[in-house]
Amino acid sequence: MSLASAVRAAIEKLYTGTCDVIEHRPIEDGTLTHYEDVTVLKGQPCRLSFGQSPAAGDVADGASPLTQTVKLFLAPEVKIMPGSKIIVTQAGQTVAFNQSGPPAFYESHQEISLELWKGWA
Repeated sequence: MSLASAVRAAIEKLYTGTCDVIEHRPIEDGTLTHYEDVTVLKGQPCRLSFGQSPAAGDVADGASPLTQTVKLFLAPEVKIMPGSKIIVTQAGQTVAFNQSGPPAFYESHQEISLELWKGWA
């Protein structure tokens, strides 16, 4: 087993959640176009990681508030289109997110920054 394979196997042992990915696709119906939610990925093993970072902005008392950062770890070959809805179930909780930045790709995994789902753009 190569080092990259061993690292990937170790990371995948940490995947305690699953995710579903939903795209909001245009559907043409004669001359009209409407949008339909299409599940493009279901039950993909993954892991959410939570952290905190100071938020930029004006604060009256001089202290910067903390904001929660959320990252999704999953296999590097999984493709998630920008604007997709990502529903993650982990530790008995199910939460909807959307991608807040481009993925960071590594040989062993990818990391996607997430934000709470606010609706289709």
